[in-house]
Amino acid sequence: MSSKPYPLVCLPFAGSGAGFYRSWAEIPTNGITVLPMQLPGREELFLDDPFTDVIEAAAYLATRIADLTAEMPSFGLFGHSLGAVLCYEIARELERAGHRGLAHLYVSGSPGPCNGRDIRATGLDDAGFLERVQEFAGYRHEAFDDPGLRELLLPVLRADVAMHENYKPAPEAHLRVPVTSLRGEEDALVTREHALQWRDVTEADFTYLELSGGHMYLVDSPEVLLRTIAGS
Repeated sequence: MSSKPYPLVCLPFAGSGAGFYRSWAEIPTNGITVLPMQLPGREELFLDDPFTDVIEAAAYLATRIADLTAEMPSFGLFGHSLGAVLCYEIARELERAGHRGLAHLYVSGSPGPCNGRDIRATGLDDAGFLERVQEFAGYRHEAFDDPGLRELLLPVLRADVAMHENYKPAPEAHLRVPVTSLRGEEDALVTREHALQWRDVTEADFTYLELSGGHMYLVDSPEVLLRTIAGS
């Protein structure tokens, strides 16, 4: 594996798209190149049906990431919440396919992949669903206060949340790449013990890091997160 900085492929959290990470390109990152990945059903892929299964989504994304990074000596994967389990399954797909470029997995705001939530949002009516998601995240995007935008965005958010809540990983061999688990120190949804569960998914090095903020700490302080990744 080559040393950092290396490109960082970023996977969206529930309801978001690649546009969230595109703004990170303007942030000084100690040489890290941010490579946002898009999921169907949002932004320029708005007309495509969103995925409802993590394994299927990971298989699709792993192929795209393998093509994107084919000429790169090494790269990292970063994902927050839903993005974390997507990254984990993508890493498994890449390892199974013999793709050698993955140097590090960064998982943020997520329990270990074998541990789901006890309280679910799937199946609630629109008001209850949005209230539960806000409770989970400690954050509500202002777009959901606009009736027109809410109608547009809600199906994708519902699909993402159901995909996350219904996810069950298959028991297989551990990853062979280092894993860093990141968490906002005031995160009321994902505890320190939850975040430490990621040490069980790899045969390589494991690191746990806390940053200032709650569950959505990366919304307010992306530059701190990127500096942390660059220096970890």
